[in-house]
Amino acid sequence: MTEQKHTQDPLHMDEALNSSEAFLLKNKNMLGGIVAAVVIVICGYLGYKNFISEPNELKASEVLFKGEQYFATENYETALNGDSLGYAGFISIANEFSGTDAANLANAYAGICYAQLGKYEDAIKYLDKFSADDFMVSPAILGTLGNCYAQLNQLDKAAATLLKAAKTADSQSLSPIYLRQAGEIYEKLGKKAEAMEAYKTIKAKYGNTYQAIDIDKYIDRASIK
Repeated sequence: MTEQKHTQDPLHMDEALNSSEAFLLKNKNMLGGIVAAVVIVICGYLGYKNFISEPNELKASEVLFKGEQYFATENYETALNGDSLGYAGFISIANEFSGTDAANLANAYAGICYAQLGKYEDAIKYLDKFSADDFMVSPAILGTLGNCYAQLNQLDKAAATLLKAAKTADSQSLSPIYLRQAGEIYEKLGKKAEAMEAYKTIKAKYGNTYQAIDIDKYIDRASIK
């Protein structure tokens, strides 16, 4: 499959994430939603460890662990497709162990890897396969999806997905990031009312967060007809 064409970052954002809550901004040019995928490493790893109950699940989680190591060192191609030492790759794990929690998580990792590699359509394909009710992992995946849609210039879909991510998270850590992204996309679309609503939600519900520091500037900008 050919690599998807990169678009200019439509959001122009440098997100500073709260280190006290175990988030790390590793690359100032990377989209905030993709940065938030660090949550997968933190919460997803703990989550699937707690899910293990069957031999097949145990085997799948053991195979997945090697992929997580490649992922953590940003070796995304190898994490996706495997190595010459017996590790099969996230894509293979997701297929071979379909139905297990580890395979579900492999879909998430595969989607994030593709996003990091700029292959946004492939990223969406795998992220859409992931399902979870976790209040951190699920919105992080939605946020990454939203950013992938934005990179493909599907801006209405991107904004709607980011708003859903913010609502699902309902947290000081993630929600204001996604709300501000959604607001900037709505501004790009000329939808000032929707942008202002997103910004005002940050001010009202997440007033003590980094994103709220200069939120009045965003509100004023969106109020200009």
